[in-house]
Amino acid sequence: MTAAPLVVLDCDSTTIRDEVIELLADAAGSRAEVAAVTERAMRGELDFAESLRERVATLAGTPETVFAEAYARVRPTPGIRELIAEVHARGGKVGVVSGGFHEVLDPLAAELGLDFWRANRLETASGALTGRTVGPIVDAAAKAEALREWAATAGIPLEHTVAIGDGANDLEMMAVAAIGIAFDGKPLVRERADVSIEDDLARAIPQLDRLGRVG
Repeated sequence: MTAAPLVVLDCDSTTIRDEVIELLADAAGSRAEVAAVTERAMRGELDFAESLRERVATLAGTPETVFAEAYARVRPTPGIRELIAEVHARGGKVGVVSGGFHEVLDPLAAELGLDFWRANRLETASGALTGRTVGPIVDAAAKAEALREWAATAGIPLEHTVAIGDGANDLEMMAVAAIGIAFDGKPLVRERADVSIEDDLARAIPQLDRLGRVG
């Protein structure tokens, strides 16, 4: 029998089609400011933590109801439910680690039946966002650490782990996993990934049969 796998996915533009910060910014009326910060980050003027702080700052004063508004617009990626069902059928676990936010990932995790999930947390006061996050920022290193931690918790060796993501922030966890899969990946991610797939996460399922035989 095939060993139980652990599959860890990025959230935005991987598990879901959307970027949660953009959904929140739409509701807050700060989409243009968020887009400007994102563009600076893509030019290399800001690292992930700096860009996250600047984008979250644009949400200051937005009512907490923005979370429900954003979640209502989330679109799970085609194939995600099939992938989760297959991993669970093999006795494995599925985790999602996100540079986005718990306030939207928590209900998504419940809807999809995730085993593990981790994201940034937004600070609120008096029913509104303060424009700050709470606790450590989930960056590339934190994503890699989450994969290691969840593998240890589940008793799954790293040679039976898969990491799936689209951006540079996912490269560290993809390097830790036995198989790193680029999903609709940026050019650098496709270049460094073991496998590249597009459009449908169910296309990752055949890679589960390679676990324990790669390395």
